Amino acid sequence: MKKIKLGLFPKVVIAIALGAVLGLILPDVAVRILKTFNVLFAQLLKFVVPLLVLGLVTPSIADLGRGAGRMLLTVMLVAYCSTVLGALFSYTCATNLLPMYLTPGELSAEHVAEKEFLPYIDLKIPPICDIMTALVLSFVIGVGIIFTKATGLKKGFEEFGEIVKLTIEKVIIPLLPIYIFTMICEMSAKGVIAVVMGTGIKVIATGVVLSICYLIVQFCIAGIIARKNPFKMLWNIIPAYLTGFSICSSSACIPVTYECTLKNGVRKNIAEFVIPLCSTVHMCGSTIKLTVTSVAVAYMFGEPIGIGLFIQFALMQAISAVAAPGVMGGVLMASVGLLGTILGFSDTMTTMMMTIYLALDGYGPAVNVSGDSAIATIIDALFGKKMDLKAEKAREEACVTE
Repeated sequence: MKKIKLGLFPKVVIAIALGAVLGLILPDVAVRILKTFNVLFAQLLKFVVPLLVLGLVTPSIADLGRGAGRMLLTVMLVAYCSTVLGALFSYTCATNLLPMYLTPGELSAEHVAEKEFLPYIDLKIPPICDIMTALVLSFVIGVGIIFTKATGLKKGFEEFGEIVKLTIEKVIIPLLPIYIFTMICEMSAKGVIAVVMGTGIKVIATGVVLSICYLIVQFCIAGIIARKNPFKMLWNIIPAYLTGFSICSSSACIPVTYECTLKNGVRKNIAEFVIPLCSTVHMCGSTIKLTVTSVAVAYMFGEPIGIGLFIQFALMQAISAVAAPGVMGGVLMASVGLLGTILGFSDTMTTMMMTIYLALDGYGPAVNVSGDSAIATIIDALFGKKMDLKAEKAREEACVTE
């Protein structure tokens, strides 16, 4: 019999269920042991995140030099703006909707400090640099590689990125359910688990609705620019949405998204260029999920996020999301550092955010890949005719030569 392999989602569900039950019956000694693992893993996570940015964002920026042109820059700009606007859209909606059914400060220190569990070992693992330094350094080195054509340096960062990616896939991701289990177990022992579970369902439902609304807006804009029926395009993209929802990966959905994009009337050569590129740089759905969850957690801890601070976070998070492709939970991993450095999240708040974020991972990638098709439609409207003229001119010149 083949071994049954559980994905990340069922593992997280099992971790939450076990943590909620065992937290009620485990002795304080056992909870402190679990707390020790929680603290050590949090330190490891902080150490790895800057390496993730350096190893994956740097070669991604350097790759922009390949076939660089007006269309490439346009795709990058549209994808970046879509991700940032998705964050601002979800922030605006979440800050107005969540207070209707969440209680401010219900998980603040005053409410959960009645019973404290201290770790037996509190080991510090300082990262080599903070997340902001890693982002700036990645940008400087990536752009430098483009202009100096330092292929050796680029290859070195690509190989370094593979090492970091392997660490994420083989160490961080497999241990995440255990990390979440320890956090839920502690919450259950403190008596606040009911609040967390009830909140999670409300936050996830809010995120799903807002992400679908933003997807409709994207296709309406694409429909206006391309003069096409946005709802017909939305109907054609449903297979890509469902695929993204089920396998939780933007990159793995490329073939399905490509076929759906062709049904929307996008030229084949443009779809072949835009869809793979957007699968690595356009993360609006995951960003919406991250935003809604972060706003909810901050509100519950009595530390609401101001608009000025969030704009700074959104602008940087859209860049760090470039590190996400090829890594399960990549957007989350790439954004963890920004939660602490910009939004001021504590380790407890970050873990809470990760727990809710991972409880239903599929709707973020589903919107990512569906939005890629909307961007392809816009690029086709802007550059399609010019590319047809160039191709026709090239054929005529070839005929004359013959």
